[in-house]
Amino acid sequence: MTHQQDSDLFDVAVLGAGAAGLVAAARAAECGARVVLLEKNRKPGVKILMSGGTRCNVTNARGLRRLEAVSGPVDPGFDPKLLRGVRAIQDAFGPGGPFLGPSLRKFDVDQSVRLFEAEGVALKVEANGKLFPVSDRAVDVLEALLRRLGRSGAEVRYLSPARSVERVEDGWRIAAGDGHIHARAVVLAVGGRSFPGCGTTGDGYAIARALGHTIVDVRPALVPLRVVPEWVPTLRGLSLPDVVVSVHGPSGPALAQRREAVLFTHTGLSGPAILDVSRAEARREGEERLELRIDLRPDESREDVDRRIQEAARRGKAGIASILSADLPHRLAECVLDHCGVPRSRTGPDLSRPERIRLVAALKGLALPIAGTLGFEKAEVSSGGVALDEVDPKTLESRLAPGFHLAGEVLDLDGLIGGYNFQAAWSTGWLAGESAARPPG
Repeated sequence: MTHQQDSDLFDVAVLGAGAAGLVAAARAAECGARVVLLEKNRKPGVKILMSGGTRCNVTNARGLRRLEAVSGPVDPGFDPKLLRGVRAIQDAFGPGGPFLGPSLRKFDVDQSVRLFEAEGVALKVEANGKLFPVSDRAVDVLEALLRRLGRSGAEVRYLSPARSVERVEDGWRIAAGDGHIHARAVVLAVGGRSFPGCGTTGDGYAIARALGHTIVDVRPALVPLRVVPEWVPTLRGLSLPDVVVSVHGPSGPALAQRREAVLFTHTGLSGPAILDVSRAEARREGEERLELRIDLRPDESREDVDRRIQEAARRGKAGIASILSADLPHRLAECVLDHCGVPRSRTGPDLSRPERIRLVAALKGLALPIAGTLGFEKAEVSSGGVALDEVDPKTLESRLAPGFHLAGEVLDLDGLIGGYNFQAAWSTGWLAGESAARPPG
């Protein structure tokens, strides 16, 4: 790491050595620009290393154009008919999906796979479509990006947080580390506020706001939920692999819904289904609580569930807890009985009609009032950020400050769990780096 001089002059300064910043810096340098990458931490890619349980869910196979692009094994549980290309990634971002279109067309899932495989990181497809390195090592993903960055010729400076970015006559003056640098163009890629222990403490919002940008209220997303019933934490460690989870307000249709796995924890509920619907709670307005509902029998109608319970209740003296345990973990079955006000000792023949109606309702929509989220400390991404209508999606250049580009989580973009957010980082980083490297005019 070289000592910074006030006269340091670059074509492009990339702020932040996370997923988007590493790609942006490498791409800008590959396009012929003199690039400096500024990172506040001692090391790059801290969030990459801890993602996916330290395995790093690189992207999602649903965004592939062809499955043959992946050299590693494909889980037989993954249906190739789910391949939908760019559209699959866009859909995962809801209203923000169209904004991502130009970035994804510039650098899509197939190209992401080629980038990592060219660096010796073979990828595999799991049953749910998630793409992981065959090695199951996030460090391999980071090292692949660093090899690409090293060949590009970009200069990297650690312990150099960008304190301010100001317009000067010939570009930008950035206060960073122990001095200042000048750059013709800037790429802001410092992330959001999720996992602040990684250094993502929302610094980029202040920089963008100082340049006139609107910051959409930043909330935690893809975050575990706290729920009211005291019995939920007693089931910590229990997993339900296939349930439908939905979030409901006082009236109207579900605010969010997802069919996936749920995990009981010592603080509440987590797992893919919970993380994907958590945005509804994170962006809740007002004091009225939302309600989480879990359909424990997603492949059966309410009538079918009712009929099965009645048939089982008529056979001998089996306890209702045992009857429910045929499809549910026994501990959960007992808690469902408690939740419905049905004694755990109740036998089938003694189950009253009102008790049966309450049980059926719980099995098809176990209602748990939501008490909040676990906040940014446990959030995988941030919801909110720099308003998208103030950024040109074709170049990721600010419409308010020409020469200032934005990439990654600092933008008002957050997608579903499953590698979609990393894909957005790779794609926006690539486009922002390429656009910033292009001389003005």
